[in-house]
Amino acid sequence: MKISLWRCSYTVLTTFCLLGLTAASRPEGLANDIELRIGIVQRFGDDPKEQLLLEPTEGDRLRLKFQKGNNQQQTLVTNKPVKLEVAMQRLAQPVVEERVVLGTYRTYETAEDSARNWRAKGIEVEITQPERWQVWAKRDVYSTPLLRRLLLESLQAAGKKKVFISTRVLQQVPQVSWLIDGKRYSRNYVEINSDKNLIKVNEGKKPQNARIYAGRLQLQSNAYGTYTLVNEVPLETYLRGVLPYEIGTQAPKASLEAQAIIARTYALRNIHRFEADGYQLCADTHCQVYYGLKGATAVTDRAIATTQGMVLTYNDELVDALYSSTTGGVTAAFSDVWNGDDRPYLQPIIDSPSNIWNLPGQNLADENNFQRFISLKKGFNESEWDLFRWRRETKLEDITKGLQKFLKVKNSPYAKFKTIKGMKVLERSRSGRILKLAVDTDIGTFYLYKDEVRSAFAAPVSTLFYLQPLNKGQPELWGYAFVGGGLGHGVGLSQTGAQNLAKLGWSNAKILEFYYPGTQIQVLNNTIKLTNSNSLHTTAIFK
Repeated sequence: MKISLWRCSYTVLTTFCLLGLTAASRPEGLANDIELRIGIVQRFGDDPKEQLLLEPTEGDRLRLKFQKGNNQQQTLVTNKPVKLEVAMQRLAQPVVEERVVLGTYRTYETAEDSARNWRAKGIEVEITQPERWQVWAKRDVYSTPLLRRLLLESLQAAGKKKVFISTRVLQQVPQVSWLIDGKRYSRNYVEINSDKNLIKVNEGKKPQNARIYAGRLQLQSNAYGTYTLVNEVPLETYLRGVLPYEIGTQAPKASLEAQAIIARTYALRNIHRFEADGYQLCADTHCQVYYGLKGATAVTDRAIATTQGMVLTYNDELVDALYSSTTGGVTAAFSDVWNGDDRPYLQPIIDSPSNIWNLPGQNLADENNFQRFISLKKGFNESEWDLFRWRRETKLEDITKGLQKFLKVKNSPYAKFKTIKGMKVLERSRSGRILKLAVDTDIGTFYLYKDEVRSAFAAPVSTLFYLQPLNKGQPELWGYAFVGGGLGHGVGLSQTGAQNLAKLGWSNAKILEFYYPGTQIQVLNNTIKLTNSNSLHTTAIFK
């Protein structure tokens, strides 16, 4: 793969001290470090029994900054742990909270495509995640009950029957407080930092569960009436809390480096995800797993240092750096899983170092070809992994309960069905992913599309499967076997596959070229665009 160096004089550091990288250096010529805002605890206050324990590291102190009642800033300094607690504060008068919900989705990618379509119709929207991803009519635009109802009526008249108004009457709201030196403080916003830029955060009661975060913390309100604990952290330091938990500390060197480049690219490409909540990324699998510095090792730090500032691009734009645990033997195109335009560099590829399946000649959209492919177990990058192939049998009553729950969340009229008469895969993609699945019920037939399939059923862990009806010796249908492969969406790099290729001697550049053909590795510079011109968000990384 072609590697374009932004400045010839730029030298990549090769090692970092384990806890020394709390403010990673930048490529020469870029004035300011890139700071990210990560929601490490997203909905604090959902449960009134929740507690958060914040602690300084040994020999350090915490500083808590907040506004006093007279709008003056107050700072509290302590070398002791601070426990954030939640109490329900009764409101003087009930408050009605309304949201026009335009759609509910399993993934951000599907929600983003829906938001793009609504905006094309002239409706201002925002993407949120109260639990599942949702698209809301923008609150500050549709700000009165009349505007919300006029919008709802017009959309339903146009056939958008799944649009609804979510209404809550609030009698009380969560209030966060903490105790220092015998005095209790209560605020909706507080900044927390320390002299060493290291803070321990513990969501549980066991000391061993505490995580160490570099940078600063902010406790702030979100769009759902609760709070988010946000970690402000430099990009390169953030990666130290990603690699150990995404690909592991035992992965071969080249695969760790490939993961570092992809994780860096993913973070920068997705900094708009939680715009509605006032931060950029989450810390779980809805973004990238980020658990702070506790798991950082010299090996993962070295991979970050070796690739410092490097990102993956296509035509000078950051790629949509999607990756998953495994592919099941074949990667998926973007449109195999989500709605929206395909990415030229995200296409079906047989996940093997050798030519063991002719994909153009044996298209996996054909059901017979697909079932033969799933029966193969040897010669793939992931062949030795437990979930490369799987079979899961599920009773019809359990399938029914799961589908009813899924449809209720989607506000579907089919949520009222009682019995399943049969299920059938109607359409597959070239990579074998399910594009359309029919469920025949006592009140009619409904259809599941693409990534909905993983939400609707508990058994399959990917959309790369086929259905096998089971009778179990009974005259009537007992249930179904889900027979498939892989874990996750299967788009882009396979973390398991990348490790196998690294063991075979492939470099990080060759691994990335394999999973993202036609892309280039570049060092961050002010000509690289955050995303493509057709996206909702088009900016340069540096201004």
